[in-house]
Parts: sequence; C-alpha cells; structure tokens
Amino acid sequence: MMETRKLGSQGLTVTALGLGCMGMSEFYTGRDDAESVATIHRALDLGCTFLDTADVYGPHINEELVGRAIKGRRQEVTLATKFGNVRGPDGSWAGVNGRPEYVKAACDASLKRLGVEYVDLYQQHRVDRAVPIEETVGAMAQLVKAGKVRYLGLSEASAETIRRAHQAHPISSVQTEYSLWTRDPEDEVLPMCRKLGVGFIAYSPLGRGFLTGRFTTFDDLPADDYRRFHPRFQGANFQKNLDLVHRIEEIATEKKCTPSQLALAWLLGKGKEIVPIPGTKKRKYLEENLGAVRIQLTAADVARIEEVAPPGVAAGPRYPEQAMRSING
Repeated sequence: MMETRKLGSQGLTVTALGLGCMGMSEFYTGRDDAESVATIHRALDLGCTFLDTADVYGPHINEELVGRAIKGRRQEVTLATKFGNVRGPDGSWAGVNGRPEYVKAACDASLKRLGVEYVDLYQQHRVDRAVPIEETVGAMAQLVKAGKVRYLGLSEASAETIRRAHQAHPISSVQTEYSLWTRDPEDEVLPMCRKLGVGFIAYSPLGRGFLTGRFTTFDDLPADDYRRFHPRFQGANFQKNLDLVHRIEEIATEKKCTPSQLALAWLLGKGKEIVPIPGTKKRKYLEENLGAVRIQLTAADVARIEEVAPPGVAAGPRYPEQAMRSING
C-alpha cells in the first residue's frame, strides 16, 4: 500500500501520489482510451487511488472516461473533479463561471458523466473574479450538505482568496502548478495553506513532461500537441529549459533513478501536506512515476537539486498571456 497523506483537517486522506487524467483525453497528442483505462486500473492495482479530472477536459469526455474506468471499483477511489472553466459545444473557451446556480448545475452534470453519486473532492478550477468567492464557496458548501460532495478545494487561487474562502467553509486543498521549474507557490500560496491547515495538490509536477527528459528538440512535439503553443517549449526558451533538464538528469543518474522520479521525490519531500498528481496515459510511465516514493533524498541531495533549480529558473511564463490572466484569482 502506498503512503497516504491528509489534505486539510476535515478528514480527506489520499495517496501520496495521485494520477492526473487530463492528458488522457485532450491537449497532449496520442489519445488511446483503452490504454488510458488500463492505466487507471493499473494505478488502482498499485495502490495509487487518488484520481483527478475536470469537466473542462475534452470537454466532458475525460470525466466520462474516468467514470468508465472506475465502474465497479468506486469504493477504491478517491475521486476529484473541477468546475468553473466553461467551454462551448465546439470546444471554444467561454470564460469562467463561479455563480451559485452554475456550481450546482455543473456538479450534477459531472456526477452524471462520472456515473457516481458523489465526488470526494470538488474544486473550483479557476476563480471567477466577477463573483465574490464567498458566494461560490457557499454554493459548494450546499453540495456538501446535499451529500453530492465530501470536501472542497480551489485551484489557482491567490493567498487572500484562499483565506476568504476558508472562512466561508473549510477548504481541504488548493491545487496549483508546482515543480522544479515552477516554484511560485512557495512565495505566498503554500505559506497560506500551511497557516490555515489546507492541503496542497501539485499539478504538472513534471513540467508537462519536459522534466522527464523525453523532449530533446521542439520537433519532438507532434503538430497537434498543445505544448507547441506553450511559452516554455518555444524558441530560445526550449533550449534554456533543456539545459536545466540535463543538469537534473545528471543528479538522477547519480541517484540511480529517472529525472521524473527525482523531480517527484523532491516534491514529496517539500512537505507532508503536498500531494503531486503527475499525469500520464500510459502504464509504463505510471509505473515509473510511482517509483518516486522509494527514492530517498538526503539534505545534501535537496540542496544540490535546489541549486540547479532555484525559484524562477524556467525560461518563459507557465501559460500563454491570456491564460495567465486567469490564475491567482
């Protein structure tokens, strides 16, 4: 059995590593539903039972995929999904919605797609700046009372928003990008989470795959892969970030592990309230990632890693300009 960690103080316990399911359905090339379902089953068999999805992935089809995968195994799973990012029927982006009436409708739709009666963790994917966070969280709290949701979370929220939300109803977790090339949460968000006793879910802990060492040139990215439009994968940024990966690879080789395992082991060691959710749609990478729980890093190892990857080391912002406007709400 994998180590478990507490997210918040309301009773939510999850496996130390979770599985991010987004890339199984969209953004990253090579969709293969059969292999994705097999990957989820393999995760459960290996004791990784914390699954993270969202209604916006697909849109909608990722929740349906996860629902098919966990059918008959619901009691083994700690299931998390998200709402708030809105897309049209054609997949176009339609903004962020945190209005109370939308929260209820979005939850009901997610439950239907997932084929479940409740979700363990319901998260606001992006903060709606036009709606007071207290109103959105108040509507989420009603879902808890109705038994449709067990615990509440936020994603990409500012420290002040987290504080206000937690006053409206206990927040169990905050989900934000956190990795060796994105250490921004260490400035304000992580300290606020620790102050309030809120857990932290680290998404994209492998830098959207860049930190795995699997990309050596821009042309390694297929034409239909979202990462071709990501600032850190473009132009001179690509080579600068690749230089960082090479240095991480050197340390990983000395530790007799892969760069992925080193990056995840580093995150696991940053605090017991932190739960990374590396995403993959292939069993072989899942098994590699889960091997990170066996990597032991000394204080000297951590110091060396952080010397190679200090805050702000990555070249380029972590999202395109328009998407950057929706974070830290």
